[in-house]
Amino acid sequence: MLKAAPNQIGAQDSVVSDTSTELAWQEFSVPYRFPVVFTEGLFDGANRALRDRLCEIEAKKRHRCVFFVDDGLTKTFPSLLGDISAYCDLHNDAIDLVADPVEMPGGEIVKSDIHFVERMQQVIFDHHIDRHSFVIGVGGGAMLDAVGLVAATAHRGIRHLRIPTTVLAQADSAVGVKNGINLYGVKNYIGTFAPPFAVLNDLNFVMGLPSRDKIAGMAEAVKVSLIRDAAFFAWLERNSDFLATFDRSAMSTLIKRCAELHMHQIAHGGDPFEMGSARPLDYGHWSAHKLESMTRYHLRHGEAVAIGLALDARYSVLVGLLDPGLEDRICFLLEHLGFKLWHPAIERKRSGGESEILAGLREFREHLGGELTITLLASLGTGIEVHEMDEKLIAESIEWLKFRQLP
Repeated sequence: MLKAAPNQIGAQDSVVSDTSTELAWQEFSVPYRFPVVFTEGLFDGANRALRDRLCEIEAKKRHRCVFFVDDGLTKTFPSLLGDISAYCDLHNDAIDLVADPVEMPGGEIVKSDIHFVERMQQVIFDHHIDRHSFVIGVGGGAMLDAVGLVAATAHRGIRHLRIPTTVLAQADSAVGVKNGINLYGVKNYIGTFAPPFAVLNDLNFVMGLPSRDKIAGMAEAVKVSLIRDAAFFAWLERNSDFLATFDRSAMSTLIKRCAELHMHQIAHGGDPFEMGSARPLDYGHWSAHKLESMTRYHLRHGEAVAIGLALDARYSVLVGLLDPGLEDRICFLLEHLGFKLWHPAIERKRSGGESEILAGLREFREHLGGELTITLLASLGTGIEVHEMDEKLIAESIEWLKFRQLP
């Protein structure tokens, strides 16, 4: 809503600061909501979840769509591209598939070369995809980050529908409002804040993942439980055996609760587009982002986050915020789920003897705009913001992690 229309400006709406300068404020708000669907067999012809979401606003229209699909996913599900096309053919009164689904490399590869963004933009241009059409991304979090950037920047924003296929994406990144790719060795250096039109989660994709990818995604569930929900952390502990063996019901519960907590933080945390410096959902991430790039992304994002959670839990104890012993409890859960909480890259030094991992702290500060704000733990389920980190205590935390891995 505009604060002052042109024909309604009064003394309270403008301030004369001198004889030649006048200040006027424009203020408006844009409410936004999008559906997050949990289903199974999304591309089964009888499942109307996709069709119904496309027809959310214009029910009787035939909707033009282009799909970008993670090529790693098609190796696990060889029939996927055909299933997508068959679904669209079956529902062709509502869906106009303008081109065969386009495969793109998944993982950090798609985020680390701007060429892939240009390729997707070319597809959108060639097929005259407009602002009332749909760009649909099918894949893991990295794939959706890149497709989201493409959709947000073509025509200043095309309707974007996310179909996340990993634990990490379904439980965390897909329900967020961020898109981005890496540049200059910095994670998510180029990006946008642009909410999706809808998110469709299909548990069948998760259950078909390799074990390593199932495990990696659980790190974000542990993270959000540590900063926001002690009861969820206790549930993760009680059900760790089921989660470690990928029990279907347990995995479904983990994904839904994790997604709910992330959605609540984004909607009610007061800063959905990160205009300030606080990043509670980035607990454990300042070191994780650096570790990913240091290992050339051989470490999965979730694997690096697990190490970051453990590192910052120990640091929280050393600075007197977290009760001693709770860091062990956190590490035991992470290890029981299948995480290794050490990587030799953590100890890497630059030519001058400076710790490489500490450069990640400075990069994180720069990403925040110059003021460092790090989330640590005051208790299980309670995060707390600090504005400085003691490099000596970080080094001690790293040594503690290393010592835990010794036989």
